[in-house]
Amino acid sequence: MKRSMCAALATGVLSLTLVGLPAGSAGADPLVSNPTEALERLADLSRESEQTTEALHNAQIDLDGKQAAQRDAEARLAGDRDLLAAAESRIDQFRPTVGKLAAASYQGARTNRLFALMVSDSPQQLLDQMSALDAISNETSKAVSGFKQATADATAAAEASQASADAARAATEQAKQVSDELQNKQSELQKQIDSVTKAFDQLTGAERAQLAGSPFPAGVDARSILANLGSGTGSAALQAGLTQVGKPYSWGATGPDAYDCSGLVVWAYKQIGKVLPRSSQAQADGGTPVDKSQLQPGDVVLFYSDASHVGLYAGDGNVLHASTYGTPVKVDSMASMPFYGARRY
Repeated sequence: MKRSMCAALATGVLSLTLVGLPAGSAGADPLVSNPTEALERLADLSRESEQTTEALHNAQIDLDGKQAAQRDAEARLAGDRDLLAAAESRIDQFRPTVGKLAAASYQGARTNRLFALMVSDSPQQLLDQMSALDAISNETSKAVSGFKQATADATAAAEASQASADAARAATEQAKQVSDELQNKQSELQKQIDSVTKAFDQLTGAERAQLAGSPFPAGVDARSILANLGSGTGSAALQAGLTQVGKPYSWGATGPDAYDCSGLVVWAYKQIGKVLPRSSQAQADGGTPVDKSQLQPGDVVLFYSDASHVGLYAGDGNVLHASTYGTPVKVDSMASMPFYGARRY
């Protein structure tokens, strides 16, 4: 998918170079000799800008994910540092006792039962000394055990803290890289939008009417589509989407005044309480795959090899979609676009 996006962007840059208006020109584009060529040129530019738009949406989704990963890594780092501080505090609690024990051993202290037997003058003194030694032994054993555990905890916490710090740094770097890519796509899209609007401004009224076309294919209207709807989730989303027929296309728009292709799908499903991903490519990865022969009204249908265009299946081989600049939201035959796949949400 990334390769096709990059190819589309490269083609877009070449097209922009070839079709830019001459300085100070207010007349027709000299590269366009008839209305058919004018509409084809506009369609090509619009297709390229739509690919960039959907790539832009996808990059934003990626950026949001990287930023979330960065926040999670930083939260883990803070927690690991708290654990490290707690472990070091426990070490400090045990350190005096362990230190005294080590010093006593170094100075020749005897704290075993054989030594008690050797220096006792009576059975009672032996019992007293052994009892005292047991208490000392238990206390020092607990201190040594606690010191070892606290030291091990501190070592593990330090390692976890370092790993979290590395993860947070990597997440930050990835987020920065995606953010830079996003800015580049935004800049490229604006250039393409400028070319599309200039080309559109050169169309005659008749050419613009031809571009807009009719809101439904011949023999189809909203009433006939609604009459064949079931009661499923997709049907409800399609019913909501049909209320937007006639609304204009606009890059990056999610309604209710204008839409791009994925924005219309997002809006329609939002009306029934479902949140779909923002880009057509992400929508192509969600839901449940549906074979073309098993399509139902409201299924999300994707087009082109990079899944850069999307709409809602409207039955009888038709799709409701926000088509392109200069063309309002409408129902078209799916046969006019190369089929990529379909998903059911």
